[in-house]
Amino acid sequence: MSLAPILRADGLSRHFPVRNAFGWRTGTVRALDGVSFEVFAGEALGIVGESGCGKSTLGKTLVGIHAPAGGRVLFEGTDITGQPASARRGLAAKLQYCYQDPGHSLDPRWTVRRSLMEPLIVHTALTAGEREARIDQIMSQVGLPPTHLDLYPHELSGGQQRRVGLARILMLNPRLVILDEPTSGLDVSVQSSVLKLLRQLQSAFSLTYLFVSHDLTVVRAMCDRIAVMYLGRIVELAATEALFATAKHPYTQSLLAAIPEIGGRRVSDTFALEGDPPDPARPPSGCRFRTRCPRAAAVCAETDPLLRPIAPAQSVACLRV
Repeated sequence: MSLAPILRADGLSRHFPVRNAFGWRTGTVRALDGVSFEVFAGEALGIVGESGCGKSTLGKTLVGIHAPAGGRVLFEGTDITGQPASARRGLAAKLQYCYQDPGHSLDPRWTVRRSLMEPLIVHTALTAGEREARIDQIMSQVGLPPTHLDLYPHELSGGQQRRVGLARILMLNPRLVILDEPTSGLDVSVQSSVLKLLRQLQSAFSLTYLFVSHDLTVVRAMCDRIAVMYLGRIVELAATEALFATAKHPYTQSLLAAIPEIGGRRVSDTFALEGDPPDPARPPSGCRFRTRCPRAAAVCAETDPLLRPIAPAQSVACLRV
């Protein structure tokens, strides 16, 4: 892992309008609200949290699928916020997004061969023979036989579709890959093979990962650091083992306490998380977690905590830590 950040988000925000049946705007969902962090070259940074916390929106905003409402995104030292489509085309080779359901990101009318050929035609000047050689090389890297090149997406299993999705991304030799729930919906044995493949590809292609997942067990196995999100904010950021050993934010502790116990002791038994997250269109004043936090005090309703370092490898946004 390099000491130089390959990607940095500064106060990144993404808002969605709330409209009534007549189309009138009645509010705003702050899916991302001032998110700041760095990703270092060669590492795997995990983004975790409950459904609706903003982790997938974060990944899509970083690559420009969603336009940010505020803040900046710097990639390899260059501000890429709000770049035009022509500039984004050049960036696509270096910064890639892997969708949660790769089957939906593949054209059902195209064979695997054509899906893999498209990015090479659009983004490179390779000859037809060089493109075919590149496709054969990447198919071998992701563990798929050449016979699969003439299949359509519906003829592949879920694990095979994910391998094709990864192959399509690797065609352009990216620097950073954002993986959105790469193991969701897969059998445990298939999950294991996909995670093993991701580790091998990271080493073979010198990749940096932003690993979005709700599964803390998977994130622990894959990531060097973990950022915990709640209601559009990062509430704790730490090295993986530091987070599991000494989680400080009450929300992080409750997530760890929810990990299923199978024949052993839980990672954390501090307390269980109760209730539903607040409406993101009407977040509570002060700390957003206070309505579900057993440690909440009067000051938590008055002051919005900032993410601050409490140890060399750990930062937390909590007034009670």
